[in-house]
Amino acid sequence: MTTPTIAIVGSGYMGGGIAQIFALAGHQVRIADVDAATAQSNYQRILTESREFVDGGLLAPGATETIQTNLSAANTIEEAVEGADFVEEAVPEIIEIKHTILGRISAANSSATIGSNTSTISIEALAGGVNGPERFLGVHFSNPAPFIPGVEVIPHPGTDQARIPGVEHLLLGIDKIPARVKDSTGFVLNRLQYALFHEATQLVEEGVATTEDVDAIVRTTFGFRLPFFGPFAIADMAGLDVYDFCYRSLQTRFPERFATPESLTELTEAGKLGTKTGGGYRDVDPDRIADLVAYRNRAYARMKEVLAELGPSPFE
Repeated sequence: MTTPTIAIVGSGYMGGGIAQIFALAGHQVRIADVDAATAQSNYQRILTESREFVDGGLLAPGATETIQTNLSAANTIEEAVEGADFVEEAVPEIIEIKHTILGRISAANSSATIGSNTSTISIEALAGGVNGPERFLGVHFSNPAPFIPGVEVIPHPGTDQARIPGVEHLLLGIDKIPARVKDSTGFVLNRLQYALFHEATQLVEEGVATTEDVDAIVRTTFGFRLPFFGPFAIADMAGLDVYDFCYRSLQTRFPERFATPESLTELTEAGKLGTKTGGGYRDVDPDRIADLVAYRNRAYARMKEVLAELGPSPFE
């Protein structure tokens, strides 16, 4: 089976990082930017950065040579996307710019699946700039792209459903974890990220804690769990009846801000209290609860070791 050819349009920090991981995985990758000089400059930056990653033990020896073999800088957008199987747009978050670039991409290549790395703009709105919008979807990487594994895959209502598994397979091939979400403002990542940030700023502005102490609490308590378990799994392990009680407590001061989610009420009223009853938001085989607890404990112990090895960040 032929390895898909990749084009990345927008070769800045995000686009360059995406290009780097595709090239490292063995894809032929072409990058393009506003002009040939910018693309060539970013090509050299990608190689320099990869050497630094190798020197720091973040990439395996020989990684830079692999990237250099598979990566090239095109003179134009049209040259980059010609014959590509998948094109990722990674230009600035301005819809007019994206429409223009997506129009050029789709005019120059009539068959490729086209992804956008937008983090906030509606995919359906962007699809208006694409010739053949059925082959277009959001493919949202996170910064820094070489190291963050999760990628949001965001079809719009007109996306050809048959193309989505191919994109997910492509992402799995570069050691990314695709998660399919609907086209909604902020998608999943930013709605959660900004909800946390908003509540954090409220706590500081109310004088409850300093920015340093809020960061410390997040890092060393529930944030400590998040690399291993998402919010629903964490809630199930804590007990949904406990969550229900905590919501009621919070409502004595913030009745609207912390209104109990309908789904939580429905589950608790049905006696589905999470892991201890075998089902809640995430079902688990009762015979595997002991394995889950053992995994959790090993994971947290290893995380503590990793943090001790790395030491405090320059913020601390």
